[in-house]
Amino acid sequence: MAKICPETSSISSSCPYITSTRETFTIWMKSLVFNGNGCTAYNSKGEIAFRIDNYQEKCCNSEIYLMDSNGQVLFSIEKEKIPFIGNWNIYKWSDTNSRREGPWFRVKKNLKASQKNGTTCQVSLGWDNTRASCYKIINTMSNKSAYKIVDSQDQLIAEIRKKQSSNGVHLGDDVLSLVVEPQKDYSFIMALVAVQGLISGKL
Repeated sequence: MAKICPETSSISSSCPYITSTRETFTIWMKSLVFNGNGCTAYNSKGEIAFRIDNYQEKCCNSEIYLMDSNGQVLFSIEKEKIPFIGNWNIYKWSDTNSRREGPWFRVKKNLKASQKNGTTCQVSLGWDNTRASCYKIINTMSNKSAYKIVDSQDQLIAEIRKKQSSNGVHLGDDVLSLVVEPQKDYSFIMALVAVQGLISGKL
C-alpha cells in the first residue's frame, strides 16, 4: 500500500484488505435496503464485500458510511459545508471503539476538469492543505461511469467501468466492474469509488 501511506510495513501487516493479486469487484449501484439509496460491492466469489445504505435523497448527502459485509463501518465520507466547493473528507473508523479517526484523506473536485479524459478529483493525505496530492481520479470516457485511479506518478491503482457479460453485453448503467491492482488497500479504493458516486449523483 505504498502509494497510500509511506509506511508500507505497518500497513500491510495490519490491513485485511490487501492481497498479492489483482482484485475484481462487481458494484451494483443499489442499496440492499428497500427504498434506500447506496451501493453494494461483490467480490469475485459473488460474496458481499462492502455496502453503503443511504436513507437520504440522492445529491442531498452530507455524510455516508462505507461498511463491510457485517455492517461494521470502515469509513465515513463527509462533504465540507462550503457552497459550490466539491470537497469531501474521508474518516477511517476504529475497529476497537467504533469511532472515527482522522480525517484520513481529503478529496477535492477539480471544477475545471473537462468531461472527457480529465482529472475530476485530487486526493491528498490528511487535513493539511499543504500536503501534496497522492492520487488522482481521471475520466477515461465521456460518461462518468468509466474512470481510473492513479498515484502521483500516474501509475494505475484501480479502474472502474460498466460491467459486461461474458459475451460482451453491458449489464446496465448501475452495474460496474472495479479492478484493483495488487498490494493496494481495496477498502480505501472503494471509499474513493463512493466519493465518485456522490459527485456523479448516483448515491
